[in-house]
Amino acid sequence: MAAAPIASHRRILFASLVGTSVEFYDFYIYATAAALVFPALFFPTTDPALAQLASYASFSVAFFARPLGGLVFGHFGDRMGRKSTLVASLMLMGISTVLIAFLPTYAMIGWVAPALLCLLRFGQGLGLGGEWGGASLLAVENAPPGWANRYGAFPPLGAPVGFIFANGFFLALGALLSDDQFREWGWRLPFLASAALVGLGLWVRVTLTETPAFVEAQHAAPPPRIPVGELFRDHWLQTLAGTVGTVACFALFYISTVFIIGYATKGLGYDRETFLAVELAAILFMAAGIWTASSLADRSSATRILAIGCVATVAAGLTIGLFVTADALASVFVWLAGGLFVMGFVYGPLGGWLPSLFPARVRYTGVSVTFNLGGIIGGGLTPLIAAALVQRGGLVLVGYYLAGAAVLSLVGLALVSRRKGHGAHQA
Repeated sequence: MAAAPIASHRRILFASLVGTSVEFYDFYIYATAAALVFPALFFPTTDPALAQLASYASFSVAFFARPLGGLVFGHFGDRMGRKSTLVASLMLMGISTVLIAFLPTYAMIGWVAPALLCLLRFGQGLGLGGEWGGASLLAVENAPPGWANRYGAFPPLGAPVGFIFANGFFLALGALLSDDQFREWGWRLPFLASAALVGLGLWVRVTLTETPAFVEAQHAAPPPRIPVGELFRDHWLQTLAGTVGTVACFALFYISTVFIIGYATKGLGYDRETFLAVELAAILFMAAGIWTASSLADRSSATRILAIGCVATVAAGLTIGLFVTADALASVFVWLAGGLFVMGFVYGPLGGWLPSLFPARVRYTGVSVTFNLGGIIGGGLTPLIAAALVQRGGLVLVGYYLAGAAVLSLVGLALVSRRKGHGAHQA
């Protein structure tokens, strides 16, 4: 096994972590607001359930923007380099998020308000579409032998970090403000605060240099004229496998966070601040799962650990109805903590597995396209679908949906085996 990360790599790992933390913070404050306040502010209706569905639909807009962002930023990331592309994706995400803080509500300007909200949500998704793939390459393409999956864990670790900051902010506001104050103006503060976080991310990233794998690929041959064309022509099987292989992680995460917050507070009657605190405690298990799974992947293989995670996700789906019930907060926490720990097993190794599927010359495009297409299938409509399933047949149907997503990811993992010629260190 190689030695521990050298000091010069710590800045690279911090840059990959802080960027995705900011990106996920931006993403999650929208998710939390969509579950808690956006239904009444931007989608007024006499039917609260319909307003909630409309709010979740606006949440899904970003998932349909993400593949487009992956194509755009992947194109420039494979042709011009990782550094400038990562800076641009962070700026787009940050600007879109800050502008949400200044949006008028439906009561002020009518239907234009939800239209503008969806437009900025599209901008968030476009930026995030180029972020995760680039951050993964920044980490993995600088990893010493034997450390690819642990280096690749740093961008996924941005998810729990961003979630803690986002929901922690909402929890603090709930404690300091009345419900009326929070609904009138308090919800805007987390979006406004994103400006400072984006500034931190940009400051870290502008000092970076290009990764060795990208430089080597540039010297070996001219960059691909149209990276996505080469990707679909020469690496279509890996693209299909990578896309399907990510479905479980998105489905599990957005059921155990976005959907469950709205369901628990509005369907089961839990106090909003109390449940956010429970989510914050449970998300620590996700961070532990990411690091545990990524460490095991370096000792075994990412494919094997992801498969174990998929099997455990089936179990999480089949037990959700037993644990998530009214007046049983400890039981809910057990399911959330277990589910989010399992989430680490279907998410953490993706940081090393997806880059290993593609050669460096189209790797940015390949990772971005697969991750974001998988996001549409597994996460884009999941809160909306889960809310509709609950109305039709209860949580048991949501559990079946989650188990089905895990089985689909197992199929994706089975489509490809580890290809020695396409490892993350290959040009």
